[in-house]
Amino acid sequence: MSFPHHQIVDEALTEASARYDFVLVPGLYDSGPEHWQSFWQNRHGFWLRVTQSRWNDPDIGLWTDAIRRLLVGSRRPVILVGHSFGALASCCVAADGQHRIAGLMLVAPAEPSRFEVEDRIPMAPLHVPTIVVASRNDPVIRFGRAVYWSKVWNADLADVGEAGHINAEAGFGPWPYGLQILKELVATVDAHAAGVPLAP
Repeated sequence: MSFPHHQIVDEALTEASARYDFVLVPGLYDSGPEHWQSFWQNRHGFWLRVTQSRWNDPDIGLWTDAIRRLLVGSRRPVILVGHSFGALASCCVAADGQHRIAGLMLVAPAEPSRFEVEDRIPMAPLHVPTIVVASRNDPVIRFGRAVYWSKVWNADLADVGEAGHINAEAGFGPWPYGLQILKELVATVDAHAAGVPLAP
């Protein structure tokens, strides 16, 4: 059964899909069928999803190349929704300025030093509306580090409490609250497109 609030969120995102391309960027090992990214893809037909053949290899170049291949045919501004290692790759693509990235939702971004990619990750504001969704007991990044990176990127921070790695193993299947966060990001993206400056 769909609650009225969920319907409002669904309608807002569907309406926004006429203006933006929404792209899912999975992390290591891809996102399985019980992962919120897969639930979202099945719930809404507008999602595009990054694909590649080496999901087990934490090579940031593989991820960024896969995102760029998908975006070659994009005709509209893009909102990237990345999880874990996919969140780091999303930052890299947004920072290089080659594509029309309009906004970023970075869920449980991986600790760059864990994968020895800290020299590849942007160390400056991303200049597009960005939100980092962080957990206080994420085994892949300490909460304080997630706060640090959100400040580096000039991103908003959504603290979701003790939520593990915000993945299927932590119980995040359909994750309607995540869709609400995305809806709010879209409103910020719309305002930014209309010329409203980002908060410092």
